[in-house]
Amino acid sequence: MSDLQQNPQDVSGFLEPGKGNVQLVYVLYLAGFVVGITPLVGLIFAYINRGKAGGIYDSHYTYAIRTFWIGLLYSLISLALTFLFIGILGFIATAVWSIVRCIIGLQKVSRGEAIANPQSWTI
Repeated sequence: MSDLQQNPQDVSGFLEPGKGNVQLVYVLYLAGFVVGITPLVGLIFAYINRGKAGGIYDSHYTYAIRTFWIGLLYSLISLALTFLFIGILGFIATAVWSIVRCIIGLQKVSRGEAIANPQSWTI
């Protein structure tokens, strides 16, 4: 038998508000660079679970939601500027910004720390 059949709680733990779900949201955002739809799934998880977990996790959900929307805004601005050839640099900067925010979020949630300023537009 596989481990999943013996411990079905292991899988459902990622869907419940808390550490596992926050980590899943960040990983889905990062997977979006390979599979385009996964950030939307992460955004849905973040919206559904924000306010339910309490404590440090609410700051992570807010941070993740803002990462998605600000990243989308930066991407749209970069798209508009692509015609001036500076948009390509904007896309690269937006990708780096998103990756860094996700890595910071993963590190902090692994250590059990809250995001100091989840409303920030920067890293």
